[in-house]
Amino acid sequence: MVTARTIVAEVLDPEMPMLTLDDLGVIRGVEEEGDGVTVTITPTYSGCPAIEIMRDDLRARLAAAGYARIEVRTVLSPPWSTDWISDDGRRKLAEYGVAPPGAVAPRPAGPVALVLRPPSAVVRCPRCGSPATDELSRFGPTACTALRRCTACREPFQHMKEL
Repeated sequence: MVTARTIVAEVLDPEMPMLTLDDLGVIRGVEEEGDGVTVTITPTYSGCPAIEIMRDDLRARLAAAGYARIEVRTVLSPPWSTDWISDDGRRKLAEYGVAPPGAVAPRPAGPVALVLRPPSAVVRCPRCGSPATDELSRFGPTACTALRRCTACREPFQHMKEL
């Protein structure tokens, strides 16, 4: 039997299907006990509209593998950060044409402060690698992305914002 951890690691993110939930850093833990498994996840933000789909996909994949008792727990602390995206996930984003986020400074424990700051100073184009890009819209097709355009190759692309 394949381990629950291996099964969970292959479940795709419903909003960014080039990434698994594991690539995205949403999977916090997988505990097996007999025919039962508990998966702990942290969504990318507390109001994530895809959280129920994530839970359903995890349950369906684990049930198909023969697990009878499946619990998917959600934890919000510490809050998810784009720093949790794996190197493989960052590579997949770029290959798909989405500029991966830069690093985020460590945050203190407790509530996440609302910080209004300008967009990342340098976002490289995932197609040609040029640092000469402009932000077209701070909001993209998902809450985690912005729309940008490369001034070198003129191609539009998404940028996953640093969170």
